[in-house]
Amino acid sequence: MLVDSKATGAPISDFILPERLGSDAFRETHGIKYAYYSGAMYRGIASKELVVRMGKASLMGILGTAAMTLEEIEQDIDFIQRSLSDNYAYGVNLLCHLDKPEVEMSHVEIFLKKGVKCVEAAAFMQMTPALVLYRLRGLSLSEKNEEIMIRNKIIAKISRPETAEIFMNPPPQVIINKLLSEQKITPLQAELGLKVPMADDVCVEADSGGHTDQRNPIVLFPTIKRLQAEMNVKYAYPHKIRVGLAGGIGTPESIAAAFIMGADFVCTGSINQCTVESGMSDTVKNILQSINIQDTDYAPAGDMFKIGARVQVLKKGTFFPARANKLFMLYNHYNSLDEIPEKIRDQIQKQYFQKSFDEVFREVEAHLRSTERPHLVEKALSDSKYKMELVFVWYFHHTMLLSFAGNSASQVNFQVHTGPSLGAFNQWVKGTPLEDWHNRHVDSIAEQLMKDAAMIMNERYANFKDSNL
Repeated sequence: MLVDSKATGAPISDFILPERLGSDAFRETHGIKYAYYSGAMYRGIASKELVVRMGKASLMGILGTAAMTLEEIEQDIDFIQRSLSDNYAYGVNLLCHLDKPEVEMSHVEIFLKKGVKCVEAAAFMQMTPALVLYRLRGLSLSEKNEEIMIRNKIIAKISRPETAEIFMNPPPQVIINKLLSEQKITPLQAELGLKVPMADDVCVEADSGGHTDQRNPIVLFPTIKRLQAEMNVKYAYPHKIRVGLAGGIGTPESIAAAFIMGADFVCTGSINQCTVESGMSDTVKNILQSINIQDTDYAPAGDMFKIGARVQVLKKGTFFPARANKLFMLYNHYNSLDEIPEKIRDQIQKQYFQKSFDEVFREVEAHLRSTERPHLVEKALSDSKYKMELVFVWYFHHTMLLSFAGNSASQVNFQVHTGPSLGAFNQWVKGTPLEDWHNRHVDSIAEQLMKDAAMIMNERYANFKDSNL
């Protein structure tokens, strides 16, 4: 339940205030009230309205851009910039596209054109020219030529130490040289690039909703925190790298625990999906507001199906996790659609897809040709295993669209990325006005969480002090 200081008799003391939790530098750098931000979520679930609501409350939200077109991204940025003055904070998500670097570069070019000052970089396993370009274009010297000014801020979402190290290092010299030779950066920016880390902030992502490595936060976070200390000493950066925590952040207790472990900031995700400002359908929000911590499961990730990457998804009220896992099992066991036993083929086509394999492949073929990838069609026609992969991956895209459309008749096939932190949040707000998602606003949730986290820390400290007198 929500903590009421008047009811409990536990005042918020001057010792710990919500505005003092985490890093002062994080708040000052981004111009926000709390060391707290709302992270990006797929296809505009972290919507432009959500970002604006956070910004107007002197908080920061990240626009979710995955699977959005360039035109949609540009329109959403325009909306945010019209709604927020330069004094308000916001960020935009940038996903890594190792197989399609031109997509990543086109996104960065929009960010540079629009003057986006903060990017949340996700799914990066190595540094890329597009991200380095964004970082270096924002470098300059102060008027007295004494201090390096970093206009383009990067928050790096990571779940592995080796990835964190990539972002804590300066940009690779080889990429800097390439950008310089292409005249995309100035000689001064190339020089300054070797004196700053790739990221201002590294957000340690534990077992989160959506794509996840299923990491334990109390194991992963201290490891990255020690790496942060080593890298700050190694490079003596003028602005120290900060490390925060995401994944499982949904209650005041989880926020308090993060700050006690030494987090410079926290990031919320799943809990923001079930708010008025979220871009998810009302039908899905109605389901999400009632889930508990046991109501999520793991399934293959559609965009990384072949390699077995995982996403954490809603289990309650949908067959998607079971069906997605079965498709992955069939893909690994058989070499073509024709090899699958007839009874199972019929089940998939009638119950899962509600279309024949041939109908699905025709849709896939039309999409690939419209996006100027006819070579993939030819590959599928000559490689039965690859054709099966394309047909199965169609289901993952289709189930996401169903959840956004919110037709309750399709509920059994909804794919909804969420983690158990939302279940914990639901239990925390049970019996309060926030139990109904229609009363949940991203900024008021942030306020209540941070205030109650501070109150809990004060109470724990007071109890600890009393027990040691």
